[in-house]
Order: sequence, then C-alpha cells, then structure tokens
Amino acid sequence: MATQEPSPPSSMESNKPGFPKKILGNKLEDKHLCNCCHNILRRPFQAQCGHRFCSYCFNRTVSNGPQKCSACIKEEIFEDPTSILKQGCAFPDNAVRREVENLSAICINENCTWKGSIKEYELNHEGKCEFMIIPCPSCKERIRFNEQERHNERECPERTLNCKYCKEPFHFKNIKAHDEICPKYPMICEGCAKKKIPREKYVDHIKFCSKFRTPCRFHVVGCDMSVEKEKIHDHERAYAYEHLNLLLHYIMGMKVSMEGLQPQGLEIAGHKLVELQQSLRELEARVSQLSTTSSGPPVQGAAASSSSSSGPPGPPASAPLPPPPTLAPTLSVSTSFTPLPSSVGAALELQLHSEKTKVVELGRRCTELEVKSGTFENVVCVLNREVERFATTMEASNRQHKLDQDKIEALSNKVRQLERTVGLKDLTVAEMEGRLREMSATTFDGVFVWRISDFAKKRQDAIAGRAPAMFSPAFYTSKYGYKMCLRIYLNGDGTGRGSHLSLFFVVMRGLSDALLKWPFNQKVTLMLLDQSNREHIIDAFRPDVTSSSFQRPVSEMNIASGCPLFCPLSKLDAKNSYIRDDTIFIKAIVDLTGL
Repeated sequence: MATQEPSPPSSMESNKPGFPKKILGNKLEDKHLCNCCHNILRRPFQAQCGHRFCSYCFNRTVSNGPQKCSACIKEEIFEDPTSILKQGCAFPDNAVRREVENLSAICINENCTWKGSIKEYELNHEGKCEFMIIPCPSCKERIRFNEQERHNERECPERTLNCKYCKEPFHFKNIKAHDEICPKYPMICEGCAKKKIPREKYVDHIKFCSKFRTPCRFHVVGCDMSVEKEKIHDHERAYAYEHLNLLLHYIMGMKVSMEGLQPQGLEIAGHKLVELQQSLRELEARVSQLSTTSSGPPVQGAAASSSSSSGPPGPPASAPLPPPPTLAPTLSVSTSFTPLPSSVGAALELQLHSEKTKVVELGRRCTELEVKSGTFENVVCVLNREVERFATTMEASNRQHKLDQDKIEALSNKVRQLERTVGLKDLTVAEMEGRLREMSATTFDGVFVWRISDFAKKRQDAIAGRAPAMFSPAFYTSKYGYKMCLRIYLNGDGTGRGSHLSLFFVVMRGLSDALLKWPFNQKVTLMLLDQSNREHIIDAFRPDVTSSSFQRPVSEMNIASGCPLFCPLSKLDAKNSYIRDDTIFIKAIVDLTGL
C-alpha cells in the first residue's frame, strides 16, 4: 500500500513561528520545542538529522540556501551531510503535531480565563482574545481588543468627527483650528449681543448693527474712543473742541515735518543762481573796462587789419573809431546794450547772451522743482494719513485677535473638561445599565429563564468565531445562596462543535460563599423550551463533587460543566417551535432539596 505524500504547509502555517511557552498549562517537554525559535512547535517538521523545527522557522532557515543544523553543532553530533538543512530534507512530523495540539493551553492575556487545548487556542482564541493588547491603527496607543470600539469613538486623538455646524469632517486634534475657520460657527455680536450669528454673515451684521462699537472718525489724529454707530454724531458734537485741538496739533506737526523735507535740488539751484549772478557782475566790470579803453588811442591791431583787407578804400588808418555808447554801471539779467563794433565787443555780447539764456533756463528749472516739491508734499501728507489709519486698524485688529484667542482658549479648555466629564458619566451610566439589566433578570429561587433574541445573527457570529460563547445573567438559589449562570455555544463546543448546541452550568463566586456548603451538590436540570408547550428538550445531571467545577470558586467563576451534545443543530434548522421571532428560551432549575 503506497504511503500518502505529506502536503506542504499552507500560507497561514508558514507565516507564523512557534506558540509562546507561557500558554502551556502543564509541564513543558524539550521534544515539543522548536530548535530554531525555542518556542512550542507549530506545524512541526523533522529534519533528517532528527531535530524538529516549526514549518515557518525551517522554511526561513533554508530560504537562503543549505544551512548547518545549529542543534547538531550545539550537541556536538554534527555530521555531513546529515546535519545539513536544505529544501526537501525534512518532512511534516504529524505524530508530534497531534501531541502538541492536544496539550493543555491557557490564555496569557491579563484577566482572560480561557482554557483549552493548543489546537483550540490556535483555531478559536489566538488573535481573537478580548483582553489582547493591540496598538490603535491611528494613534498607535496600546489598548485592549474589547475596548477598541470605545477608543475609536471617544478617546483616539486621531479619530474623525463631523462639525456639528458645517458638517465637514476633521480630525479631533484639529477641532480648535477648525472652529477658527468654520463658516457656520456661531458668533456673538459685541454690540447688540445677538447670538448664533454664522461667521460667514458676521461681517455683514456688524456693518448694519447700530449697537456695534466703532472707532471715532478722528482716530487718525488721536481720538481713541470707540462709540456705538447710532451715537457717533452725538459723540462728534460733544467732543468738537477736543477734535479740533487734536487736528491742530496734527497739522502743526505735519508742518514741522515738511519744513525738514525741502528737496536738495532747490538748494543746488540756489547756489548755481548765486554763481551766475556773480559771473554777470564780473562781465559788467569787463564791459565797462573795455568801453573806457575804446574811447582812447586807436587800436593798432584793428587798423592794420582794416588796411590789409581787400575791398573799397575806407577811412585813413589814423582816423579814430566812433565812440561806443556808455553802459550803465550795474548790469542785471534783463540788461541790454548796443553791440561793440569791434570783434572783442561782439565776443563779449555773445558770451553775455549765453549767460542770460542759462539764467532763464535755471529759473524755469527752479519753477519745475517747486511744483514737484509741492506735489511731493501732498503725496507725503496722503501717505502719512494712510499709514496712520492702517496702523490704527492693525492695532485694533490685534487687540480683537488677542481677545478672540483668549476666548477660544477658554472655551476649548471648557470643552475638553466637559468631554472628560461626559466620558466619565457615560462609563458610569453604562455600568449602572449593566447592573440594572443584571438585577432585572436575577432570580432567587433556583429557577432561571434565559431569553436569547437575534438568534440567527448570534449563531452566525458563533460559526464565524467572533463570539463562540455567551454567558447568561447570574441567578441564585436564594438571596444569600449559591450564585450561578449558564454558558451556551450556539455552534457547539468540544465533541458537539458544528453539530450540536452546547449548554453548560457555571458556579460563580458570590458574596455569601463563606456561609454555604461546598462542594456544590444540587441536581441541575437544563431545558430548551418548546414555545408551543409540547416537547421540551431536557437534560439533567448531578454534580461530580470531585470536579473543580463545583468547588468553592477562587476566581470570578469556575470551569463550566454541562452538556456539549445538548441539542442537535439539525433539529433547530428544520421546522420547529423552539425558535419563534428569532428568539429561544433556555430554562435552568436547581433542586433546592437539603438547602
């Protein structure tokens, strides 16, 4: 008979190292440990040298080529090629796998009371424990698995909220920044005290609000009062003298400032004008000197020049020149004189005319500079007014911004305080509601009826492994008697998994346990009620007094004991009267004889 080839491990098997040693409920043996990760074997493989490895650890070791077995080297039994680990030299050790999977296991998470085998741990509990510590995917804070929903809704600083005013989403940490820009955020008018004005309409409101305080129109000259719009004219009439006084001081200051702002071009032009006047006086002196000289003996150079020139004969060489007209002793810019008949006089006349032209041009340029200076003074005056108006506006805006920031900070602190208070109140209310539900369902006569609604949904959760088991509220044999509850597996447990509904009885720790007789030894009857009152499913048992399930509890509750094959699921899937309106009823009766 041919042997069946072992199937390779699945992706789930090959992606996990061994089980942690802490989950083992009894003594640990070395043969159950992986020689690579030194944890409890998961899907064990045995190499040809005899050492065992997890499937994941073996594949990771040989992924980079053949490797020497570290266990053989440590035990000093290395032998080539038997101690060389490589692909194809190991096979699944199913015998050891069955041994490992049947070992007792407990959950290592704090406050978790789960117990079972390693196989059950891997299938139903690993990665699903409600007490498992996991990091929040958003803020990375470490939280319990069963607190993830509450953390995401109320505590996570990275959670997303919708603004209750504009309905836009934002992160909780940005709530303060969003309130500062939210167009629908309600604001209060400081003038008329009207509330709940959307920020987008606030500017339009204050434009027409007669109670809104606005700076006086004379704030640019020093009036620092803010007046309601409807009283602005009364203010201007009442403070007319003060306003005029401020305006006078402002204008005088402007005049003093402008006197120090004369353009440098005017000074240069003035200096040039003085120089020109000095040149004109020098020219007058030279013209006077030449006039005096020309009234004496004839100039030899001029006569020789005249006699040597060609043309009709002129007067004799010794004949004197006609006397030039007498010049005024002082020559100004507008002075005119008759040109001298000699070449020297003509040259002086041309030079004097050139200087007059320069004086006229400088006068024109001085006039243009004065016009430009006046324009410049007007521009500076306007700019000064605008600068002062802008500075005043900025100062008022800064004051208002600071006030708004203080208000926002105070409101944010109050909101955070209220959120903390609401969170504590919610926890208290949830705890009180749980106690109230428990008290409303509690009985004190040993008879308890458990109503389970939404049966189909809860059964699907059990099949999917999300909630394989459910606990009932507690009930008592008397007010100071035994405390008990029921535990049900809607998809079965143990030998009944997938085929039966399993029902168990649990003894819980109570306040009066010290007064009671132990171990618990009362007959227990469990029933699935037929809602037509025809055929109930009944199972009863008397406790095994040697079992730890019925000793005095040392933890919150003992290990459940009962009926793993209580009711076939096929009976519930067929047409029946046990399920109506998606609801079933479980009844427990504890015999009170001897109590």
